[in-house]
Amino acid sequence: MTTAERATDQQIAAFLSHLRAERGFSVNTIAAYRSDLAQLQEALVGDGVDVRWSSVSARDIEDVRLSFGEQGYAGTSLARKIAAARSFFRFLLEEGVIDTNPAERMQTRRPSRTLPDVLSEREVVRLLQGASERPGPEGVRDRVMLELTYAAGLRVSEVVGPQGLELSALSLDGGWIRVFGKGGKERLAPVYPGIVRQITSYVRDVRPQLLAHARRRGPVPSALFLNAHGHPMTRQGYWFVLKKAAARADIQRGLTPHTLRHSFATHLLQGGAPLRHVQELLGHASIATTQVYTHLTDSQVREAFEYAHPRA
Repeated sequence: MTTAERATDQQIAAFLSHLRAERGFSVNTIAAYRSDLAQLQEALVGDGVDVRWSSVSARDIEDVRLSFGEQGYAGTSLARKIAAARSFFRFLLEEGVIDTNPAERMQTRRPSRTLPDVLSEREVVRLLQGASERPGPEGVRDRVMLELTYAAGLRVSEVVGPQGLELSALSLDGGWIRVFGKGGKERLAPVYPGIVRQITSYVRDVRPQLLAHARRRGPVPSALFLNAHGHPMTRQGYWFVLKKAAARADIQRGLTPHTLRHSFATHLLQGGAPLRHVQELLGHASIATTQVYTHLTDSQVREAFEYAHPRA
């Protein structure tokens, strides 16, 4: 590695540290920025551009944008890469590494907002039943983990992984759990009595069985959900659980962990919950993010209109 290449890597590392320390970005967001900037760096080098950031021109950045488009990146993926480049070069400008921001005028079409896929209430029941059909303590854990995701509208990163739920996050007597969302923002999420009973039973009877499988020295894990080896459940493990539960439930379309969160929000709105309340429950900073779910209830609005309007 040349001195110039080492310097560019150090500047990326400094930027990522800035995102973590100064802007409070989550581990997953920082990982996405790291990946996007690595692709940017690789594309520039592949085009024969001087590896030093101070030598990158607006034309170079535009060529990279076009290259990303030719590779099939579009919509939110391309928009995120452009946002990462803009933010990184803005940081270098503020640090005095460069004199102008070559990505300042970098543009892309505003990604169209697609409506999130949701499960019907009946499909949620089938999915949870499918999770329960897995034999052994894992089946109990799977059911509790998926139902809690739906019950509180959680992101997968709020359930498992570095920022996932821990035993200390539970306040079951009051019907609350403490959640750490994007950027490490903390919120209290209410949970209904049925899932409280399931969590209590899991922690008392099932989690110790999973923990007994651990082969480790050192502290006992504090994560609420453990895998079959007694280690904290990962996001990949969660995906596996969801995929298998959907297969048992004969739900053919592709599900993601976010599908349960989308379903939570949609079902609340269909039940008459105010949009502002749903925003708070989801932990959205802006109500504009929550408003996408209002489009999913248009059919109910139409039904109510046709039923109630004297001329309909």
